[in-house]
Amino acid sequence: MCIFFILFQNIEKIAILIYRGYTFMEENMEVFILKGFLQKFGKSLLMPISTLAAAGLILGLAAMLQNPSIVGESFAKLLAVQNVIGYIRKLAGFIFGSLPVFFAISVTAGMTKEEKVTAVYSSVLGFFIFHLTLNYMLGLKGINADTTSVKYLTEQGMTSVQASLENARYETVFGFLTYRMNVFAGVIVGLVVAELHNRFHKIELPSMFNFFGGKRFVPIITIAVIPFVALISYYVWPYFDFIISLFGKSIEVTGIFGPFIYGFLNRLLIPTGLHHILNQLVRFTNIGGSTTINGEVVTGALNIYNATLVNNSPVDVVRLGTRFVGQGHMIIAMFGLPSAALAIIKTSFPENKKYIKSLMLAGIAASFVTGITEPIEFSFIFISPVLFLFHAVMTGFSYMIMAVLGAAVGNIQAGIIDFFIFGVFRGMDTRWFLVIVVGIIYAFIYYKVFVFFITKFNINTPGRENLNDDEESEGKDLAMEDTELSETIIKGLGGIENISDVENCFTRLRVQVLDPDKISETVIKTTKPSGIVRPEKNYIHIIYGLKVEGITKNLKEYIKSQKEAKN
Repeated sequence: MCIFFILFQNIEKIAILIYRGYTFMEENMEVFILKGFLQKFGKSLLMPISTLAAAGLILGLAAMLQNPSIVGESFAKLLAVQNVIGYIRKLAGFIFGSLPVFFAISVTAGMTKEEKVTAVYSSVLGFFIFHLTLNYMLGLKGINADTTSVKYLTEQGMTSVQASLENARYETVFGFLTYRMNVFAGVIVGLVVAELHNRFHKIELPSMFNFFGGKRFVPIITIAVIPFVALISYYVWPYFDFIISLFGKSIEVTGIFGPFIYGFLNRLLIPTGLHHILNQLVRFTNIGGSTTINGEVVTGALNIYNATLVNNSPVDVVRLGTRFVGQGHMIIAMFGLPSAALAIIKTSFPENKKYIKSLMLAGIAASFVTGITEPIEFSFIFISPVLFLFHAVMTGFSYMIMAVLGAAVGNIQAGIIDFFIFGVFRGMDTRWFLVIVVGIIYAFIYYKVFVFFITKFNINTPGRENLNDDEESEGKDLAMEDTELSETIIKGLGGIENISDVENCFTRLRVQVLDPDKISETVIKTTKPSGIVRPEKNYIHIIYGLKVEGITKNLKEYIKSQKEAKN
């Protein structure tokens, strides 16, 4: 509480310092924003994460139904019902354990443009060959399941700690003893296969061998190349693993500031979309922590949390995962940002209030229910650097405060659904009530700070722009017909011939263009997006919120139909 008081009393001084820092960052933006490759790569990671989120919800419900303190002793002893629930937990555990191959598939699909089925087939093939090769190389050195067991290693003279650390370097993936690379193996295979596919899926071979040309050549070249990739990984991975471990230990050494650093950087990277990559590093590597659960070494915050659900681990172990997963973001998604949205409505001009209410209430619903915060965030982060950095700092504090208070409410999405399933329904040991207590304080601070800054510095947040009658009459919104909306977006992007690639993430339409000078943001803004981001010269992100997937689908179909009509 003292932290909140000090922040509020010195908010103007803090704001000036933040603004100077942001100005420096803005002047050196090329250093802070990476190229389009990482934009596309970050988007390709979303599919397995969404699958994991759904599996996590199912597992959370199953864990609740097996908790006698929640459902009662009688229900917990119903053998047939508990057998079904036990199978569900087993199924969810399989999904968590298979995550590396899901990443291989998703990265390959996300990084290729054509013949995606062939690319995905090749990525699965490449994934197994990758681990087969590593297994073979380890076997040549006498490294197998027996010689890496803790029992064997202690018999060879290692201490139990040394033996556990050595054992943790390896894991079994679909029957192959291999390096414990987790999702990195899937990402490496996915990127390599995607590159091979993009280069060779149209290759023409001499007529004698032409049957093996084109898309059929991709799995063939995958079989030839992946063993060399695995061979390189065999020698390089131990060093890379050492570096990751150092990062993990450095965050562990920072103690309570580890969650703060993660939360702060997570929001700071939002404009670039690269927060997805940071998330995966914390969720699936030593950076997010490491512990032993049910005799198995588990690394990564999300891996730890999911393992605790599968194994009914003590709440102290659960907290190791939730430091970086769930509870810190819940404070922001359920309380902080909805209050910021209310402040934006409050400070909007009277003539714009009706429109702003509909816009902000939709953002509040998305944030509060699902934990998707971008529709609200993009309404202010580019308009006000001070409010953006205030939001990033407060996010860091939310993670830190919840970790210090010992909360244990997890999962990915961090909306009200996750709050009940992974907090309330799992009992008082999770300290779910702290989310409400701290959240209410955050709601008050966010509302007061946003109202103060917007009015004092006349920040041009949504609803405070001076629209004349002509602009309002020309303005269009997402209620327009799909074809009309697609036509308007294409016009704003400089025409079909200027569009190189169209994709989307949870809330953004991501477009690569050939000539950025042909983009008309004025035209694009007539479709009433939540925001427009130009992360790199030839890339533009248009924020449409949860409707973006339908908009993207219609846009792609319209572009395809227009190209076919011309041909």
